[in-house]
Amino acid sequence: MPDPQLVLLRHGETEWSLTGQHTGTSDIPLTPHGEEQARGAGAFLAGREFALELRSPLLRARRTAELAGFPDAVADPNLAEWDYGPVEGRTADDVSRELGRDWLIFRDGVHVVGAQGAVDARPGETLDDVAERARAVVRRAEPVLRDGGDVLLVAHGHLLRVLAAVWLELGPAAAARFELGTASVSLLGHGHGLHTMEGWNLPTA
Repeated sequence: MPDPQLVLLRHGETEWSLTGQHTGTSDIPLTPHGEEQARGAGAFLAGREFALELRSPLLRARRTAELAGFPDAVADPNLAEWDYGPVEGRTADDVSRELGRDWLIFRDGVHVVGAQGAVDARPGETLDDVAERARAVVRRAEPVLRDGGDVLLVAHGHLLRVLAAVWLELGPAAAARFELGTASVSLLGHGHGLHTMEGWNLPTA
């Protein structure tokens, strides 16, 4: 029997993922192409059985789970995307212009940014806040994995990147190095007593 895996599925394309706008709490739906991507992810994962299926409560993740064939995935608020606060709806280029320097969210966070042009005026989360939510998801998944069951997580780009860093016992800022495309699948597992990455950003179409 193969070792159990933690399987990560990022939601399909949205209008804001196309334009590079930070999409945290905004409930943006999938584009028609995003729905096709979600079905493709379902075909990619066809035949796999999961002892635990969890998803973000946000629409784009719920719809991806449904179209991929996992309509019973349970909503876990810890899988919601980073609350970007003043960065919500803005692109990295836009924020960099405002700051007058290159801005990297995993290095600089959202609190260095003003609210000018933001969709959401809330203060947002720190990277450590997101990492703590990711650790809570890992703690929920680990007993299932120890019992030999696979776990599916359907969520968002930045959240899943941070979760991968947490799984690998790296600092959460290491997530900056893990690019993740829409509707991609990634595989986390175990080897030689260590948490491992067994596949990353695998295209599903």
